[in-house]
Amino acid sequence: MNPVYHQAKFINSAPHLKDTPADQGLEIAFAGRSNAGKSSAINTLTRQNALARISKTPGRTQMLNFFAINEQQRFVDLPGYGYAQVPELVKKKWHKLMEAYLSERQSLCGIILVMDIRHPLTDFDWQMIHWCQNSGLPLHILLSKADKLAYGAAKNTLLAVQKELKEIPVSVSIQLFSSLKKTGVDEVHQALDDLFNSANRVIVPENS
Repeated sequence: MNPVYHQAKFINSAPHLKDTPADQGLEIAFAGRSNAGKSSAINTLTRQNALARISKTPGRTQMLNFFAINEQQRFVDLPGYGYAQVPELVKKKWHKLMEAYLSERQSLCGIILVMDIRHPLTDFDWQMIHWCQNSGLPLHILLSKADKLAYGAAKNTLLAVQKELKEIPVSVSIQLFSSLKKTGVDEVHQALDDLFNSANRVIVPENS
């Protein structure tokens, strides 16, 4: 467990790239299909019930939401993709925002991809995996809602997904996770530590 993540604080929600915090330090972005449990995961990892907005209506995360871990490290909650009952024009706007962030953000050092263990490797998941592959960004996958399956079935799904990702030439790690049962929290904290620590970027102090 790393208690530093429990100090996370909301910074702002950015509807456009120009509204994001200064592009310095290091960021880890949380991505996932709507209703995969992305916001719940952020809240569980930070031990804060309402840090990231949770709704019974999928697709409510419509902007880039930034959270400060400390002065040089941040989490970013990306817009969910898939189930959202919104006009196609709005979906295209979300997609454009995510694409701009993922391709232009210099402080981005890793992706946490949250998949519902009952529906892993959707088309969106593969898009994110291939984007990380093309950009060389390390990727850590959470098979969320692991409590919805018996342990044996969950383990089999984990092994099956690992097998499918075996040929991906990029750093990919994967684990079981449950916000409800707090399963895998320490493992995610270690993965976050590794992503931040291995980022080979020069961090420029804000006052320099």
